[in-house]
Amino acid sequence: MNDIHGLSLGTDQASAAEAFNRALRSYLAYRTDLSEQVKAALQADPQFALAHCLKGYLFMLMYNRGALGMAAEAHRAAAGLAGRASEREQSHVRALGCWVAGDLDGALREWEGILATAPRDVLALRLAHFNYFWLGRAAEMRASLERAAPRWDEDMVGYPTLLSCLSFALEETGDYAAAERAGRRAVALDPADVWGTHAVAHVFEMQRRDAEGVAWLDELERHWEGKSSLVHHLWWHRALFHLARAEHDAVLDLYDRRFRNLASPLVAAMPDLYIDLQNAASMLFRLERRGLSVGSRWAELADKAEARIGDCLSAFTLPHWAMALAATGRYEALQRLLKSMQAYGETQASTARVVREVAVPVCQAVLEHRRGEHQRVVSLMSPLMARLHELGASHAQRDVLVQLYRDSEKGVRTLFRATCS
Repeated sequence: MNDIHGLSLGTDQASAAEAFNRALRSYLAYRTDLSEQVKAALQADPQFALAHCLKGYLFMLMYNRGALGMAAEAHRAAAGLAGRASEREQSHVRALGCWVAGDLDGALREWEGILATAPRDVLALRLAHFNYFWLGRAAEMRASLERAAPRWDEDMVGYPTLLSCLSFALEETGDYAAAERAGRRAVALDPADVWGTHAVAHVFEMQRRDAEGVAWLDELERHWEGKSSLVHHLWWHRALFHLARAEHDAVLDLYDRRFRNLASPLVAAMPDLYIDLQNAASMLFRLERRGLSVGSRWAELADKAEARIGDCLSAFTLPHWAMALAATGRYEALQRLLKSMQAYGETQASTARVVREVAVPVCQAVLEHRRGEHQRVVSLMSPLMARLHELGASHAQRDVLVQLYRDSEKGVRTLFRATCS
């Protein structure tokens, strides 16, 4: 049995291989039926190690400490069955084990090892891409894809995914023209390729092409039915374009009806999904910075943040939790968040150092900004501005922290002029 690119699969059940391949296609396409396809593969062959591994990967992709136990269980099952799997599949099992243990560098070594001999392994390709991104390693993200790309061609399943990942990596490393070409080609081949849509939206954002960004997303939205929560992030990008045009009513409408619609099935299924919380908190902060009232919208975000204190798996999410807690005056909870981050910073996890050295002072700065202590914000963040990328995420996403810092710089200047006069 083989996967969608002819790589061998450790199952002798055709129905298991077919379900696994449907799962791969759903993963590449950001479809909501992904977990159902993984479940079907395991029902068809409970001895299928790579299917157990994929199940564990899906739990890890949630960046939720509450899912770690289930990911670890999936890893134990996969490891126990790895003897009947290929070396490539065994590498995936080892990568999952590293990830569960907090050793992202070890997981990346395994995925890169797979890609060195099997550059068409889309699971390794996408997981490496994703984790380089959330570790803030844009150059490595690009290099990984550029190594694999010569072994792909346009007739292959998932080729638009390769192009869209490459497009995003090119954008994050500043090659906007090449990024736009690759992203547009991906979407031309597959208009439902939301990662390619996303990559080109980033190009428009970085080049302040707001009207083009609105038109781009408006045209492609009709292809998003059945997609996962990435569509929330696309609507967040559209809100950014409207915000740049001072179309504040459109921003709030997108917030309430699209990317933070609490009644939607996607939000109801995962109300505290890390990227959804990032989208919402960062947009509320941007709106308030422009002097707009956001009503009671912070409260439900603060509830989610307080419930997740102690979960440091997503370093970039932590300042957004701090924003929600500070905005609602939950300073005691924010102090507990900071203490939990400091404790995590003493562990052996790959992200411990960045949480300790970058996320903790940034979250403290978020609190001080809400209190109006702008000199304190500047003191905390000035040494870190060149390290914000270590928190992960994109230039566009991290800009909210840059805005916070600049706002406090302005506050310090205002206070200085007032003192001098």
